[in-house]
Amino acid sequence: MKGGDEEVAAPAGPPQPLDWKFSQVFGERTAGEEIQEVDIISAIEFDKTGDHLATGDRGGRVVLFERTDAKDRGLSRRDLERTDYPISRHPEFRYKTEFQSHEPEFDYLKSLEIEEKINKIRWCQTANSALFLLSANDKTIKFWKVQEKKIKKISKIIADPSKAVGNGNVASSSNSNSPKSFLANGVSPDRSCNHLGNDISFPPGGLPSLCLPVVVTSQETNLVARCRRVYGHAHDYHINSISNNSDGETFISADDLRINLWNLEISNQSFNIVDLKPANMEDLTEVITSAEFHPAHCNMLAYSSSKGSIRLIDLRQSALCDSHAKLFEEPEAPGSRSFFTEIIASISDIKFAKDGRYILSRDYMTLKLWDINMDSGPVATFQVHEYLRPKLCDLYENDSIFDKFECCLSGDGLRVATGSYSNLFRVFGCAPGSTETTTLEASKNPMRTQVQSPSRPSRSLNSITRVVRRAETLGVDANGNSLDFTTKLLHLAWHPTENLIACVAANSLYMYYA
Repeated sequence: MKGGDEEVAAPAGPPQPLDWKFSQVFGERTAGEEIQEVDIISAIEFDKTGDHLATGDRGGRVVLFERTDAKDRGLSRRDLERTDYPISRHPEFRYKTEFQSHEPEFDYLKSLEIEEKINKIRWCQTANSALFLLSANDKTIKFWKVQEKKIKKISKIIADPSKAVGNGNVASSSNSNSPKSFLANGVSPDRSCNHLGNDISFPPGGLPSLCLPVVVTSQETNLVARCRRVYGHAHDYHINSISNNSDGETFISADDLRINLWNLEISNQSFNIVDLKPANMEDLTEVITSAEFHPAHCNMLAYSSSKGSIRLIDLRQSALCDSHAKLFEEPEAPGSRSFFTEIIASISDIKFAKDGRYILSRDYMTLKLWDINMDSGPVATFQVHEYLRPKLCDLYENDSIFDKFECCLSGDGLRVATGSYSNLFRVFGCAPGSTETTTLEASKNPMRTQVQSPSRPSRSLNSITRVVRRAETLGVDANGNSLDFTTKLLHLAWHPTENLIACVAANSLYMYYA
């Protein structure tokens, strides 16, 4: 009590775990259906509004989806907020359009085949109701404009040109001020119909009437994708990341050893801002695995490495950012080093939180949340694959240990998510005091394998037994023998403003809401 009259509000506890429900699926395959390699989805991204979703596949195609339930049937947002009844519609998307972004190529100088697979997609700022996005394969980045165009149709065929409408009266001169009569073939009666010039002659009475089409612009529209620019010949190694700058004018592209800065308007020139290539390639100790611009500060970007570190760099310091402003890495536990230590420490993906305060990173075993103001270590570590540690040798043999899982954060920053094997994905609560740990399956029944963890994943490795117990309830033993390593959920994205997750299982796109 305060002053005997006012109650002191109790501190708000952690948010309640979300109840995830199936929303939609696109491209669901039937039992026993063979998946074509070119149909496997390899990239996914929401735009900033969350009203559009883009996917790219191994066949070089980009497919766009648009949200349909956000249209409020004529009511303003304020009117909707004043309504007494809750709006219970869950997010719904529909197919919008698709286009071929990249084609397979061959580099004759290096005898290298460049596949058409889309590695990354990033949305750019919209303008004049047109959508803009960047798509990248291993070597080339393309800037696309997708816009609705009105369809022009042939409405009818005019047999008598004197009655033509729509595209002008072909029987009269548009520049003439006085009416002038013409014969059916367009020849003036005050000129001879028997000849025109020296070479062309007409029969008496002229020629029959010409049939002319009338083209009109209909109210129907068609989506047209047009490649505005191609940014190429700037990377010797495979592009693993592209990221838009908050200034709306520039973006970065990263490969294993270099990060280049581009202007969206200039396709034949880029600036190299990070270069890890040593004079002697035998001295190479780490490579760049992911890079992303800060969501608010146009001079800051972060990139991760195969050694498990994240470097934050400031473009104001120097043109070539050989030195970093901050380094984020977790000290190695004494006596824990093995042959697989560096492999499983390699970061496959990093994402900034919406406010830019936190960075989420994914390595093979864990998700880590970093505070950019604290470089001593992660503020939270979430165990994802700890129960696979005894199977690392087998995972190395079948190359599964090199799988690159992506990660994402919710728009409010209270939860994080990442994928796993057997088409599973995991959602963790990262708010202070949260114990939320949810495992879902990419299917129409996502809660089939969902288990709640009794306590919050901590920074220590003392949670191994808890993860093993959970693994046993999922139908696998401590070694993960029954997991299907051929079905892996690598790509997923969180809606920027709502609790909606879109995830990819091979050639199928699943959406879930809470």
